[in-house]
Amino acid sequence: MAVKPLGDKILVKRLEAEEVTRGGIVLPDSAKEKPKEGRVVEVGPGKILDDGKRGAPQIKKDERILFTSYAGTEIKIDGKEFIIMSEDDVLAVVEE
Repeated sequence: MAVKPLGDKILVKRLEAEEVTRGGIVLPDSAKEKPKEGRVVEVGPGKILDDGKRGAPQIKKDERILFTSYAGTEIKIDGKEFIIMSEDDVLAVVEE
């Protein structure tokens, strides 16, 4: 199934939670915090500006991003979990 976000929305695949802390402690599922980091799967065409023109998106497909704690809406597509969020929810792009 193909999903194309509208406007300034982006489709993000959340990165997996850490299984083990830096100190070597194994975390059970109940103690894991959802990561606020993900990989961009699809990007919308951009926000429509006040003058009627469409602004180009700042985020690009396949970029690794950091986002706010309660960003977007979680959805399932073909059994996989994704988040659709506004470009405004993105805090930073992680350069690899």
